[in-house]
Amino acid sequence: MRDYPPPIENLINELKKLPGIGLKSAQRLGFYLVRCSHIEAEKLTQSIIEVKNSIQYCSVCFNITDTDPCRFCIDPRRDQSLICVLEEAHNTIAVEKTREFNGLYHVLLGVLSPLNRIGPDQLKIKELLERLKDGEVKEIIIATNPSVEGEATALYLSKLIKPLQVRVTRIAMGVPVGGDLDYADEITMSKALEGRRDL
Repeated sequence: MRDYPPPIENLINELKKLPGIGLKSAQRLGFYLVRCSHIEAEKLTQSIIEVKNSIQYCSVCFNITDTDPCRFCIDPRRDQSLICVLEEAHNTIAVEKTREFNGLYHVLLGVLSPLNRIGPDQLKIKELLERLKDGEVKEIIIATNPSVEGEATALYLSKLIKPLQVRVTRIAMGVPVGGDLDYADEITMSKALEGRRDL
């Protein structure tokens, strides 16, 4: 016997498929949607449909966009000689928030992960190398996450790009601002020391 009527159970099962949403969260969201007005539910539904119909990957950098090419790729004020390589499209937001980067982006749409059967052919690596052919790009900043897969991807890209006479740099990583050294693990501390700079 089911605990809920079939429509609610179906809704909870669909919500559980969302990342970070377990059974309890799916139940809370499901019952919120039951209680909300038809207008609120229709707005949510319409927003989801609009995203699915209008958002796509940029044909140049593979960022998410509603126009192709994306706003970063067509902006003449951005430094065309500098490309920041990211794992996922939402990572551009973190970089843009710094107001320090004025170059272009390239989103790999993942990282190398042999255990998950993700190799170079599943990522947008070939497209990145294609962007370097005209010689306009002078530096690639690799900004993958400091995970095992992110580090492996950074090393792999570095080996491919360096022979093309393009400078390859890696973002510095380490102890966050406001962090306590007592709580830093060995890898974080090692990266902090590697990324040190002159004062």
